[in-house]
Amino acid sequence: MADAITTEIIRHGLLAAAEEIARNLCRTAYNTVVYEIHDYGIGIHDANGDVVADAPGIAVFTRGNDAGIKHSIEFLGADSMEAGDVFIINHPYWSSAHTLDPLVFAPIHFDGQLIGFASCRVHITDLNQKDPGYVLDSTDKAQEGLVMPASKLYRRGERNADVFNIIRFNSRTPKHTIGDIQAQVSACVTGVKRTQELAEKYGVETLGESMRTINEHGERLARLALAKLPRGSWSATDYLDHDGIDLDTLVKMHCTVTVTDDEMIVDWTGSAENVRGPINLPPGQTEALSSLIFKSLTTPDSPVVAGNFAPLRVVTVPGSVMHAVEPMPTFTLWTGLLAGEVILKALAQGMPDRVPACSGGDVCSMMGLGVNPRTGDFWQEATNEAVGYGGSATHDGEDGIMHLSEPGCRNNPVEVLEAKSSMIIDHYGYRPDTGGAGRFRGGVGVSRTYRFTAPATGICLVYKTRTSPWSIDGGLEGSPNRVVLNPGTPREVVQGGSYNQLDAGEVLVNQTGGGGGYGNPFDRDPAAVARDVRNGFVSALAARSDYGVAVRPDYTIDEAETAQLRG
Repeated sequence: MADAITTEIIRHGLLAAAEEIARNLCRTAYNTVVYEIHDYGIGIHDANGDVVADAPGIAVFTRGNDAGIKHSIEFLGADSMEAGDVFIINHPYWSSAHTLDPLVFAPIHFDGQLIGFASCRVHITDLNQKDPGYVLDSTDKAQEGLVMPASKLYRRGERNADVFNIIRFNSRTPKHTIGDIQAQVSACVTGVKRTQELAEKYGVETLGESMRTINEHGERLARLALAKLPRGSWSATDYLDHDGIDLDTLVKMHCTVTVTDDEMIVDWTGSAENVRGPINLPPGQTEALSSLIFKSLTTPDSPVVAGNFAPLRVVTVPGSVMHAVEPMPTFTLWTGLLAGEVILKALAQGMPDRVPACSGGDVCSMMGLGVNPRTGDFWQEATNEAVGYGGSATHDGEDGIMHLSEPGCRNNPVEVLEAKSSMIIDHYGYRPDTGGAGRFRGGVGVSRTYRFTAPATGICLVYKTRTSPWSIDGGLEGSPNRVVLNPGTPREVVQGGSYNQLDAGEVLVNQTGGGGGYGNPFDRDPAAVARDVRNGFVSALAARSDYGVAVRPDYTIDEAETAQLRG
């Protein structure tokens, strides 16, 4: 049996292995979405597929990796997973993501015994889905590209040319696609080697016992935190703009959260059913997004391990937007990004002191693709924009920060976007007055202006523009996201999620939402309001109308007028 000190050394060894996987991946990936944005999910898992160490990236990927490995074991049998094998799976309903987020994983053997798995999931550029870049309007899995069940990329250490050739001939960007998948393979092999080194140093039995202890400890921490939460049951509803097909119909996300002595139940019954477009979620991703919120409430200061989620139960209705079944389309997984804040909206009714108001509510991604006139090469680049966070019971929401669904991610630098594409960034900055007013205000969103110097496709992935970020305890709602094509011209169009064919000289502006406010705005410290005006987050006009604070041009407060405004 492993003693506590040895277990802790092994735990940090596994965490170091996961971080090395991430560094290896970022050094070798072809795709800026991977090495700049960190759109990946990485894990070291025990022999059952349960994660024991991860490296932060897309937060909902790691638990999805657990699900993908477990489905693969069920499909193939653990006995068919040999030393030196490396697998790929992107069957959405098993892998817990869309087809362009393939999971690559490798079994870890030592002395002929299966002791665990190393996993790496990334977003790749193309697998012959019906549209280049991204699919917004598929109605069937068959339109979403090459689908692979658990298939061997490497068999006993030997490259399986048949599978690689199938992938190569089913991609518009074979060099980048194969390059990124090989980067995933290399990353997994790193995880295998480092875990084997731990097994050699401490013994297989000690390593296995330590993995069990790590997850048991993670469960104890979660249960101790659960015991401190208020008991009760609360429901909330929010909406996505549309499903990509029925563009005028909001799509309902509904959940009921129940906290008992033993568990937290997140029940998605009542969410939209028979959704035609590709915003349906594989059940593994619904489990993962629910897990993200649960962990933020219970064990936010410790690394992810499967034991953290033992007290969580997620309920879904097969065939609903929260539980896709074959052949329902799943390509545009934005439901998985927006739904986490529906859980928070429910919890805000029972524990408003523990959760923030809604953020801008989306990752507001913009993807461009075309031919670069400077080089003649095809390009495809993307970035996710920052949003304002919601105010909370103790502080303002953060201004311009990555959405809570991807806390380990970054945006793509302006220099990278301009160097690799035919886009010029004309403006990038905060959006004043977008954070909802409150005793603690919501953070403000950002605005980025893209000017296209050659014909290109601009794909906007923004699905919360028709509803505003909600507030708590008398705060005001935040301003919603929006995308504006060719602003200030006769061709101006205001929109959200869309696939746009653009000519040289056209402009696209991605404007992200601000967070909701917390508490009565007239209870906000006037000095804080004046500071916000000085910093450009709040205009002097909004300071008067929303906060009842008169701020002079020199940023001092007119005490007499403020007293009159506040009554």
